[in-house]
Amino acid sequence: MVSDATSTGQARRPAPPTPEEVRGVLESVIDPELGADIVSLGMVPSVEVADDGVVTVEIKLTISGCPMRADIQKEVKDRVELHPGVSKVAITWGEMNAEERSEVMTKARWNARENAPDTMVPSTCNVLAIASGKGGVGKSSVTVNLAAALAGLGHTVGVLDADIWGFSVPRLLGIDERMEAERVDGHDKPLIIPNERRVGDGLLKVVSTGFLVGEDTALMWRGLMLTKAVEQFLRDVQWGELDYLLIDMPPGTGDVQMGLARMLPKTDLLVVTTPALAAQKVAQRAADMAKRSFLKVVGVIENMSAFTDSAGVEHALFGSGGGEALAASIGAPLLGQIPIEPSVSAGGDAGDPVSIAGVGPAADVFRSIAEHISTELAPVVDPDQVDMAGCTARLFETVDAAFAELDAKA
Repeated sequence: MVSDATSTGQARRPAPPTPEEVRGVLESVIDPELGADIVSLGMVPSVEVADDGVVTVEIKLTISGCPMRADIQKEVKDRVELHPGVSKVAITWGEMNAEERSEVMTKARWNARENAPDTMVPSTCNVLAIASGKGGVGKSSVTVNLAAALAGLGHTVGVLDADIWGFSVPRLLGIDERMEAERVDGHDKPLIIPNERRVGDGLLKVVSTGFLVGEDTALMWRGLMLTKAVEQFLRDVQWGELDYLLIDMPPGTGDVQMGLARMLPKTDLLVVTTPALAAQKVAQRAADMAKRSFLKVVGVIENMSAFTDSAGVEHALFGSGGGEALAASIGAPLLGQIPIEPSVSAGGDAGDPVSIAGVGPAADVFRSIAEHISTELAPVVDPDQVDMAGCTARLFETVDAAFAELDAKA
């Protein structure tokens, strides 16, 4: 009789899930650090289901000592054990090799790009990040001169000083007022109001930590705080209407760069280098960061190019060929070569960028690059004149045509 009862009990046990069903359940387990499910990230190479309902899940972590291991284990067991046909969940752990880690990080960056959070930057704004592989190449000077030149063309240009530690944009633009916050209709908390400067018929809107602390104050912030500061500048600033947003990036390829790629996935990069071939090799890392973050590098600018003396003789003080070599290696155009001129540094010290009213080759190159940006590289699009040629527009056209046909038959 006991044998019959056991046999009957076994017959009534629900059938175990299929491996595909288990994978479907695991798609709801999110890696807390990578922000995507463990299946789509390729962290579940195999699932085995025995006849007695024992489910064995193989999970590969990016590193064996991953601090999220306990969280992932709990989530996997809790979710899979909900199936009535599962008697036990066993997990076997593995570690990804270098190629697998690279692939999973690529997927994670893509997922972050596709699920970018909302910001206060207008959807029609052209976002250009001015980046470099290292400091000392004049990236901030290039940023403010291009921004001023674009404003001089009549555009409204935002300037975000994302170099939180090494902010210099306030001095370069001659702005020293503190930023204020105020209540704005439709928002549950006060928004930061950018400082402004008129340039001809255009307008500069500038945000920097330099407007919050003294110029000689050291900001001793760790990476997470830096990223949060930049996020606040994108989400809690009343940018208003913008034609362009130029972002003065910190040197290198760290937390701020990755945070901006996640927050503003439509950003294009301009990479600044000097003529030295060694600087070109370092700048190439910024281009590689852009590629890994699915950002497009739209141009290279060579700063501190040749110096021309009073006799008209050029002197390649920092070498030659770096800009051209970088442009060729990353497949982006060389937009211009900024010569070494005292007027550029003098304009920065005085808070009057040479591109506003300066004369000479450097001012001409800055204005030429700005003209190229506004006409060819990233022209401003009037939102009222956007040609609805996408899938949604065609869908609406099809629906409208169908209703028109029904009306005609009626």
